[in-house]
Amino acid sequence: MANVVVVGAQWGDEGKGKIVDWLSERADVIARFQGGHNAGHTLVIDGTVYKLHALPSGVVRGGKLSVIGNGVVLDPWHLLKEIETIRAQGVTITPDTLMIAENTPLILPFHGELDRAREAQNSVAKIGTTGRGIGPCYEDKVGRRVIRVADLADDATLQLRVDRALVHHDALRRGLGLDPIDRDALLDQLREIAPRILEYAAPVWKVLNEKRKAGKRILFEGAQGALLDIDFGTYPFVTSSNVIAGQAATGTGIGPGSIDFVLGIVKAYTTRVGEGPFPSELHDADGQRLGERGHEFGTTTGRKRRCGWFDACLVRQTCATSGVNGISLTKLDVLDGFETLKICVGYELDGVRLDYLPTAADQQVRCTPIYEEMPGWSESTEGARSWADLPAAAIKYVRRVEELIECPVALLSTSPEREDTILVTDPFAD
Repeated sequence: MANVVVVGAQWGDEGKGKIVDWLSERADVIARFQGGHNAGHTLVIDGTVYKLHALPSGVVRGGKLSVIGNGVVLDPWHLLKEIETIRAQGVTITPDTLMIAENTPLILPFHGELDRAREAQNSVAKIGTTGRGIGPCYEDKVGRRVIRVADLADDATLQLRVDRALVHHDALRRGLGLDPIDRDALLDQLREIAPRILEYAAPVWKVLNEKRKAGKRILFEGAQGALLDIDFGTYPFVTSSNVIAGQAATGTGIGPGSIDFVLGIVKAYTTRVGEGPFPSELHDADGQRLGERGHEFGTTTGRKRRCGWFDACLVRQTCATSGVNGISLTKLDVLDGFETLKICVGYELDGVRLDYLPTAADQQVRCTPIYEEMPGWSESTEGARSWADLPAAAIKYVRRVEELIECPVALLSTSPEREDTILVTDPFAD
């Protein structure tokens, strides 16, 4: 059976939650493979709104196995609070429906403190971090001093890991004017929470490979967007992990040959939260209109998103780096009523035309967009469930997007409701 990876193909907030939920009904397993609780997915099911941050989107679907992979960094206290919130909405979450990889790194309180202290004192260029400790935790993972889920099971190992982490962090904290970490208090916190986390712990790599061999359909869920990838994003204004589709394999322990279809989620316009370059950003009435019609506020932070016209160059890049087989184009209805639409088809940099965003940060900020104009449409596309429901101008817009990004549309989303989706190509088809 086909296994599908879902990735955001812009700067995040593309509507992955709805699409993952739409696909999860046909999947047997839904696995998160990167990021932390800085990501936010909003699902609307039968009028009920679910806001997820650490939990995979599949948890709201009965009879599915949801998996948090080793590529995720996990705040255990936040996870348990989120589980309680979702349970209060009538969702059943047990170790039979949720698994956490034993080698998943844990975000501890001092990670968030370090994150916020750095951002507050950074007078050179703020990154725009959410301050939740995701970056410092990934640093500790690479520095081989992170505490992982499996470490909670043995107190001697846990103490050793804590001591190793504190040698590094207390030195950093002194430089930032922060008090030393209270070792005993931290250990007490971890011992208290350990059994509540360990009940979900499992060798996820083994479970997923067994599920694959048994012919089960696996849906791999990414967070954020490919333009925030630590290697291929607009560095340094990026997240601290790999976001592109290749991370689905290393972030869960399943081989890349087990991935059959990569679905890129793409908004019909462009948004970004936080700092960093944004060539097609609008600072006029059109940008304001996109933000208001699209309700562009972050699920996690509540921050207002920056808005701009669709950037075909950026999406073409992310489709290439993630090996996208088809895109899900979301929020087409937000463009209803615009007399004229613009698509960024290239950039001008120091008098030279480019068909990609350069790597160097100083060049990125100097790139000015080259636009192609298209007529808009006055009819509503909201709730459309077939091509016949769409205005001719909207179909032309979608087809032009396909041409420019060199990738076909597999799904078209016309509202937050999961059923308001036009299926063109089934990602799960064998």
